[in-house]
Amino acid sequence: MLTIFIAFFSLIGLITLHELGHFLFAKKFGVKVEEFGIGYPPRLFGKKIGETVYSLNLLPFGAFVRLPGEMEESDDAQSFSKQPIKKRILIVLGGVFSFWVIAAIIFSIVFSLGAPVAIGDETDANLINPKVTIVAVAKDSPAQAVGLKIGDTIKELSFMGEQFSPDKTKQVQDFTNSHLDEEVNLIIERGKEVFSVSLIPRISPPQGEGPMGVALTRTAIKKYPFYLAPWQGIMTTGKLTISIINGYAGAIKNIFIGEPSGVQMTGPVGVFQMLAQAQELGMIYFLNFLAMISVYLAVFNLMPIPAVDGGKLLFLTIEAVRKKPVPQKIEQNITAVFFMLLLILMVFVTINDISRIF
Repeated sequence: MLTIFIAFFSLIGLITLHELGHFLFAKKFGVKVEEFGIGYPPRLFGKKIGETVYSLNLLPFGAFVRLPGEMEESDDAQSFSKQPIKKRILIVLGGVFSFWVIAAIIFSIVFSLGAPVAIGDETDANLINPKVTIVAVAKDSPAQAVGLKIGDTIKELSFMGEQFSPDKTKQVQDFTNSHLDEEVNLIIERGKEVFSVSLIPRISPPQGEGPMGVALTRTAIKKYPFYLAPWQGIMTTGKLTISIINGYAGAIKNIFIGEPSGVQMTGPVGVFQMLAQAQELGMIYFLNFLAMISVYLAVFNLMPIPAVDGGKLLFLTIEAVRKKPVPQKIEQNITAVFFMLLLILMVFVTINDISRIF
């Protein structure tokens, strides 16, 4: 129950801080904020401070900021629609900025405590607890047959009394290659669970799969001094953002040329489950994954899709080019259609997540 509680409220916290970004930029530019709400109505509690109602609502699935003139015409000089277009763009971007700031802060904390990173087989005295981790499992392979999963750590390998604890990928590869078609034993660590499996490495595996059918990486905890950790956090956030954008671009390109996109969509249930799994591995892994989710949300919100921040930016860009805004009714109708499409997509993704998990 504690794992579920922490994972759930961590996601709600990310969304609340995202809306706080919009709120702070609106306040900075003198835009009236009618309400800042945590959760969605019906309202449980509300208190008006100045011009803004701060509310706690019944449905705990996010947060919201209500600005006059954002979704309707307003003659109020402090409304969103009456602001110069540059200010409106920055208010919309405020939520995206907040995701990046959150990610950079979390990554900084992780690096100051010691972050799990993928490394080569070289020797480095500064590494803490180097180990060999499974990063992919081939379909219909010996590894899949015995239930090995992504994220499992190979703690020990043994055969007929010969046993050792590998901390380099080459050690695992050499061991399996020397025991092809022979039953070997593996001690596996999965979160707090440690268990044993036996499998037979294949003599002639499919190309690119290897005898066991796993892809391996060497990971270790790498720690930075407190004065270097923030810079590492910022750099990691930037590199991850570029990597995600490139991944989306590659997927879109593959769709246009008729190839599989290679992207597996995951909804709230899937993300929630992965957060819970990360927490089982330890707080560092949980924070690391939470920061990654924050970056993914930043990139997703920038997409030019009506119903997310990127869609609003698209309409503002069109307004800047045309020198006049898109008619309010047209923008509302387009946004409503895309919102319904996103809801339908979310339902299908959630059903897929539930069937995959359970």
